[in-house]
Formats: sequence, structure tokens, C-alpha cells
Amino acid sequence: MFPFFTKSCCSWDFFQPESRKAHQENKLKFLKWMRDDLETRLAGLNAAIHTIERQINQDQDPAA
Repeated sequence: MFPFFTKSCCSWDFFQPESRKAHQENKLKFLKWMRDDLETRLAGLNAAIHTIERQINQDQDPAA
């Protein structure tokens, strides 16, 4: 589920500066992807909520 955990954090290579930097960059890329995905889902939910609220308000207003 979390691709940045695939490398063992207990190995000696993990503590080398280049390896640690690569790990952090991969983690950052993954977290940004998750954020973007959540923002997309939230936008869809907000649109659905707005649509239903608009429909409810139209149903409450008498037809002109």
C-alpha cells in the first residue's frame, strides 16, 4: 500500500545520504499523489453535494 516502505529501513544502505534522499523523494512523490487524488475525490463530493442542495432548493420553491 505504501510503496516507500518497500526498502528495508534497517539496512545499512538506507542510512547513506543518497539512499536516504532517494527514499524521501519517493515518499514525497507518493504523498503528493495521494493528496492530489484526495483533492479530486473531494471536488467530486462537493459537486454532488452542490447539485443535491440545488435540487432540494428548486423543489422547495414553487414553480413560477
